[in-house]
Amino acid sequence: MRLRGEVALVTGGASGLGRAVVDRYVAEGARVAVLDRSSIGLAKLKETHGDAIVGIEGDVRLLESNKHAVARCIEAFGKLDCLVGNAGVWDYMATLVSMPDDQIEAAFDEMFSVNVKGYLLAVKAALPALYDSKGRVILTASNAAFYTSGGGPLYTSSKHAVVGLIKQLAYELGPHIRVNGIAPGGVVGSDLRGLKALGLQEQSISTISLPDMLDHVLPTGKVATAEEYTGAYVFFATRAETVPLTGSILDFNSGWGVRGLIDVNLGAELDRCFGKQTMDGKAA
Repeated sequence: MRLRGEVALVTGGASGLGRAVVDRYVAEGARVAVLDRSSIGLAKLKETHGDAIVGIEGDVRLLESNKHAVARCIEAFGKLDCLVGNAGVWDYMATLVSMPDDQIEAAFDEMFSVNVKGYLLAVKAALPALYDSKGRVILTASNAAFYTSGGGPLYTSSKHAVVGLIKQLAYELGPHIRVNGIAPGGVVGSDLRGLKALGLQEQSISTISLPDMLDHVLPTGKVATAEEYTGAYVFFATRAETVPLTGSILDFNSGWGVRGLIDVNLGAELDRCFGKQTMDGKAA
């Protein structure tokens, strides 16, 4: 119960990684407000967690939606200790060459409106409450915030912008508010959707088998599940353990950045040298 008595607001918390963070926060003793566009997802959260959560249907691209979410959070729970900016969209690795001329401007505006402006507006709306509580801001970045091939140029540049946002806000809002980020790699169980401007709004990344794509090239040997990422979100939301922590981004990506240039049979050499031997002398 590391977050007992704490109150969090999570954007994009009704599915995927955001939902896993909400579940973990409640399990750790927190009460959680969730801003999401899915009324169905919010209803499922309420069924699961009851009075420990309050769901707010809205659009992270609008300041009024973010202000409404903060107001509902304070009305329900009396304060706000931690803001988790998590709502996002993906470009399905659409290359610059492949994007039609008549869609690229709208696609860029949509991507940055959700992935960057949505975070900025959430922090703006939460500032008074976080100042009062000496609270925390946690923004979800991505392996694409540091490396290529986690998305196309739209997604990758938006997540690089999130890194700059974290650093600048940490500078501006200290010492009263801590601002940090977490950069997951691929997420098994993610429901990250595509851009409406590219006709991908109903397509979920969950339709792609990330383990088949990545397990054989990642140094950890596997793509992490949404639940396996949540420990970092708990740690970054704690108070006593994060006193020196601000302006930092945890590169939490199964070794994406050190995966090398060729596919390898991960662990095979170690198994040959140190694996348990079977009766016929072969590694177990």
